[in-house]
Amino acid sequence: MKHQLNPNNWIQLYSDYLFNYTISRVNDREIAKDLVQETFLAALVAMKNFKGEANERTWLTAILKRKVIDYYRKINSNKGKAEVRINFSDDENEGEWLETKVSDPFDKTAEDDMENEELGLAIHDCLSKLNTKHAEVFKMKTILNIETDIICNELNITASNFWVMIHRARTAMAECLEKHWY
Repeated sequence: MKHQLNPNNWIQLYSDYLFNYTISRVNDREIAKDLVQETFLAALVAMKNFKGEANERTWLTAILKRKVIDYYRKINSNKGKAEVRINFSDDENEGEWLETKVSDPFDKTAEDDMENEELGLAIHDCLSKLNTKHAEVFKMKTILNIETDIICNELNITASNFWVMIHRARTAMAECLEKHWY
């Protein structure tokens, strides 16, 4: 089934989801709003390239992920010299696979929405309590799935320093979430 784009409904249907996705990754409301707006603009420009293999939300989220990675590359690199590698599949059925893995935004219960929102707020709160550098390492590795060598290059840290930071961040996040989420 080929999906169609309807940009007239994007803000109403996807802005909250995309904002919540972004705020948990950048921890700054204004930056999150800007990245979501940039995503919508980029999507409008890229509409002609949409193949219809994924649904709108999946496609918009993929664009937003690149925006978040670009944001981190910009703030952490020496004028963007570091390259962020993203693995894209050459599999032409990739869109179908994504559609089966991403839940339907219209097939959610109020409990699901409330639980997701509560978890998102708990993660956001716990991230804000971390040491800034640890939070950044945690977001890049755990949330954005950026490769360790790229993170080390971006943040100008050694691999051993990275592993100490990520261990401390994960331990602190687990303890915080256990207190505030479970």
